[in-house]
Amino acid sequence: MRPATATAAAVTTLIGAGAAAVAAGRYASDAALKAPPGRPLPGEPRLTVHATAAGQVTLSRCLASLRPGRYGLTGPGVHAVVGPVLAGAADSADTVVRRLERVAHGRLEAGDRVRMTPQVHSGTPAEALGLDHRDVELPGELGPLPAWYVPGARPTWVITAHGLGATREHPLNVMGALARKQVPVLNLAYRGDPGAPRSADGLGHLGDAEWHDLDAAIRFAVREGAERVVLHGWSTGAAMALHAAAGSALRDRVAGLVLDSPVLDWEVTLRALATARHVPAALLPLAVRAARGRTGLHGDRLRAVADPAALRVPTLLVHGPGDRVAPWRSSRVLADLRPDLVTLHTVPDAPHAAMWNADPAGYEETLRRFLTPLV
Repeated sequence: MRPATATAAAVTTLIGAGAAAVAAGRYASDAALKAPPGRPLPGEPRLTVHATAAGQVTLSRCLASLRPGRYGLTGPGVHAVVGPVLAGAADSADTVVRRLERVAHGRLEAGDRVRMTPQVHSGTPAEALGLDHRDVELPGELGPLPAWYVPGARPTWVITAHGLGATREHPLNVMGALARKQVPVLNLAYRGDPGAPRSADGLGHLGDAEWHDLDAAIRFAVREGAERVVLHGWSTGAAMALHAAAGSALRDRVAGLVLDSPVLDWEVTLRALATARHVPAALLPLAVRAARGRTGLHGDRLRAVADPAALRVPTLLVHGPGDRVAPWRSSRVLADLRPDLVTLHTVPDAPHAAMWNADPAGYEETLRRFLTPLV
């Protein structure tokens, strides 16, 4: 082969390999950056409904269907709510019987394929919980942001931000407990959510850009009379809360943080989500590189706002070792390094962002004690 021909062939091969690497990286990063709101996260197994009866449902047996607590059960055209495993029920080696609390919409029938989700409620605060609320619109960086405002007598508001795979229906899990404390609540839908504007690239940024929408919610609350706010975030919503507490022009109004299953290391979370979508291990470094290039994500920004030395307000961390999306170890380290400000409430046997689901009573009591001196 002539030298010029050999050189051209080599260059063509390199270009082809480079293009393939870029395509592979985009594919792998899509697995994490395109998590549709309102759908169970990847890795959550499909369960088969084997039977239903008055107040109970029989599901295929696995670690997920045996989890303690209260969960949503979702499938095509159906959303139900299941409670604990029923002791002494007629289960088998292949099935488990859980309490069936209600079918919110659709029909739950034998043969249905469903997944468990932390999102228990569906509908508005009035429809789901009988709470008076007002639909409000917040001026956001990308356009109007819908939110639910539940009034209360306290001067300190709680602003909620859901996380990966959820919608603003997820914070309804704690809305009843907050209403009992007479705390006003602003429950935010942010970029990418139904009814909210999309980001320009159509991708999630794991809280790194979305926090500007939470900042808009703080500004709205203060304009509407809030003296102070507590930011309550789940998953990437917790990352948003850390960013806002550090970067908002109104950060002095932030009285406290509640961080549920916080994403404190975006690279680890991205790798976990991509792995759950069966991305080969060899592509994971490409996924991280592609995500950084496509979104501008940078580990230093999140590390800076999650730096224990940077915390300025009381913080409740609710997390557990069963989280396979956001490592519990990072929360434990943060709590160990700032015992003066951080309270860690550990919840065993709970998947990502499902700490309330595994132990509703314990979660709400911990939240009540944390909020009492702040509101």
